[in-house]
Amino acid sequence: MTLMEHLRELRSRLFKASLGLVLGFGIGYWLSKPAINIVKDPVCKVMEPRFGECKFVQLGVADVFLLQLKVGLWLGLLITAPWWMYQLWAFIAPGLHRNERKYAYIFISIAAPLFALGAYLAWFALGHGLEYLLPDKDFIETSLDITRYVDFITTGMLVFGVAFEFPLIAMMLNFAGVLSGRKLLGWWRTVVFIFFAFAAVATPTPDPFTMTGLALAMSLLYFGAVAVALINDRRKGRNQSIYGDVSDDEISSLDDYAPEPVAAATSVGGYDPVEAPTPVDAPTPVERPRSLDSRYDDIT
Repeated sequence: MTLMEHLRELRSRLFKASLGLVLGFGIGYWLSKPAINIVKDPVCKVMEPRFGECKFVQLGVADVFLLQLKVGLWLGLLITAPWWMYQLWAFIAPGLHRNERKYAYIFISIAAPLFALGAYLAWFALGHGLEYLLPDKDFIETSLDITRYVDFITTGMLVFGVAFEFPLIAMMLNFAGVLSGRKLLGWWRTVVFIFFAFAAVATPTPDPFTMTGLALAMSLLYFGAVAVALINDRRKGRNQSIYGDVSDDEISSLDDYAPEPVAAATSVGGYDPVEAPTPVDAPTPVERPRSLDSRYDDIT
């Protein structure tokens, strides 16, 4: 296909995906109120025992309407994900080899459940974190803005869902031959530290429980990805490198990798340039392995 044909194909795929998103947005807007009620459940379970009722505040005239549009768009993206992802895949797949398509199917099928698992963990953890964030009625009267609260919960679900994709990226790099399982395992201290630092910054609540839950979940998934990478390396025979079984922290002897002696060059016209005549008074040269570089030095 020429460049213009590729551009026309891309335009066609984007148009079809957009039609699916418009249809999904209509369905998502119709389901937006039940979805908002589900998002409200964690805070209502905390507010009702303390305040007797669970009510939110609307600060702007169109806040609730705009919130329903936003939630409807998110739901539309999720509902029509198989359709617009298929359009993207139909544009990319012709340029991939058969084994690359097989791995892509596997990774896509794993990515969706991991994202859903991270989103559910955020919904569960943030709900329990609200018990420490909301004060008692005797201390202060609490009124929550519905828009800011829904943004708070959905942002946490999005962050957790994306964070759960990090171990999958490590596994993809291993299958692509970029990183070995041993190297991924050797980085575990640094990776766990990065996970805790990321969780401390990304979690929307200041309580330590949500941060620790996210970091531990990411660490467990990372070690699972490392185990899969080690099995994949063993299956493909990547354990033996050109340097043998020497680890990154082990010092090896240089004698193990000394150049092998090379046979002398064939003489031309009865004269061997390597075996040049030695003067009588000259000391006996020390025997050493001859290579192409050493023969060149002897000649010059």
